[in-house]
Amino acid sequence: MSTTPVQRSLSAVLAKPRLRALALVAATAAATSVAVQLPATAQSPAPAPQMVVGLPDFTNLVDQVGPGVVNVEATMGGGPGQQAQAAPGEDDMPELFRRFFGQDLPPGTPQAPGRGSGTAMGTGFIISSDGYVLTNRHVVDGADQVTVRLSDRREFTAKVVGSDEQSDVALLKIPTTGLPTLRLGDSNLLRPGQWVVAIGSPFGLDHSVTAGIVSAVGRSNPYADQRYVPFIQTDVAINRGNSGGPLLNTRGEVVGINSQIFSNSGGYMGVSFAIPIDVAMSAVKQLKATGRVSRGQIGVNVQPIGADDARGLGLPDTRGALVANVAPGSAAEKAGLEPGDVIRSFNGATINDSSELPPLVGALAPGSRARLTVLRDGKPREFDLTLTQLDEGIANAMPSPGLPPRAAASSNALGLVTQPLDSDDRKQLGLKPDQGVGIARIDGVAARSAGLQPGDVVLSVGRTAVGSPAALDRELAHVRAGQTVMLLVRRGNATQFVAVTPRAGSAEG
Repeated sequence: MSTTPVQRSLSAVLAKPRLRALALVAATAAATSVAVQLPATAQSPAPAPQMVVGLPDFTNLVDQVGPGVVNVEATMGGGPGQQAQAAPGEDDMPELFRRFFGQDLPPGTPQAPGRGSGTAMGTGFIISSDGYVLTNRHVVDGADQVTVRLSDRREFTAKVVGSDEQSDVALLKIPTTGLPTLRLGDSNLLRPGQWVVAIGSPFGLDHSVTAGIVSAVGRSNPYADQRYVPFIQTDVAINRGNSGGPLLNTRGEVVGINSQIFSNSGGYMGVSFAIPIDVAMSAVKQLKATGRVSRGQIGVNVQPIGADDARGLGLPDTRGALVANVAPGSAAEKAGLEPGDVIRSFNGATINDSSELPPLVGALAPGSRARLTVLRDGKPREFDLTLTQLDEGIANAMPSPGLPPRAAASSNALGLVTQPLDSDDRKQLGLKPDQGVGIARIDGVAARSAGLQPGDVVLSVGRTAVGSPAALDRELAHVRAGQTVMLLVRRGNATQFVAVTPRAGSAEG
């Protein structure tokens, strides 16, 4: 399956400090021609003419594709002129990612559609002459009415055929024909350094054009819960109101849908993200047919592999997706996958990082066959399985608090003061009758530094399951300073391997 928000939430708590997340906002990167004024000389007293150096001219491209770009207006309950209310908690989440829209101008401030009442603006583009329009889901989510305005100023009330939260794609239909359409390109051919162009309506300014280059491809965005989208990163200026607009290559073909930016101010800061057009059109095909998007899953939670993890698991390198949990009854369990396995390839595609696995799995429909290459105990193994229907309820489950600490029962080489679990504890956590040891207190410096907390439950040491304090103590009895130990830890609904490396001279108990 994929790394879930639960997985990432636990990872953020347990892993060593990483770069802090910036705010996520929706919506395009300006590059302009550089004019060079040559200095006058004695032989040439008149000012030299301006010369454009090294930058392309996009005027023909804009003339060709402009008519196929539309404005999308989403009206929430209460009608135009009433300001929409922000999502609960949105203003007090500076470390999380948020999407913003341009409100009708003037007056007003940017707002988040789908909440409260008011009108918000986005962008879209026509993909078929009979009235199908593509935009972002977050542009129209929660709208009572959606209006599409064409470049010739005609307006139509649009029907939302369907939308998909994971890919952030929405398909609209307007009642007209003979429309100009945009040609679709192949986002798989994009390479860093290539020129791209965006057209949209930032802050309600119709058909604004910005340009830049592709900064990276296949980017994951763990903060936006879109683990099935390998984003295109660009430096094209995206701002409020650009959401849903096309990202174009130099041939005028759509290669992406402008969606998000990283920012700590709410405005463009040079890093923008677009949804690859092949991902979007895969969703469109299903939305046309059924009004919803179905994805396959293999039934595992995976995590990245750090250097300490690799040492603790005896891996040759940090490539792959480390399996932290296998869902009961899932395709992965039936195929024989286990926690501690490292997925190195999926249907022949190499997995270098855990974030690369979800888009590959999610691109396949339930019932599809897949082959995984896995490292287990340092040896490669092949697994064949049949994908099942993605269960969003399970995939998006939020972590719950750990078990309440009780009287300490045992201490061990890592300074983990542990306690046995009773049947109610295990039932609460969905564990087997003989699975898991509770952490009551942490005296060890290394364990505390690794992010372990009282209330966490240790499920295994490496690949060896533990079900009692005595069993945990036996597995840790031979741990020495400098030796990395991998603990499979459960916190609420989240499960993850944690690397603990005792250091010489530190008090571990």
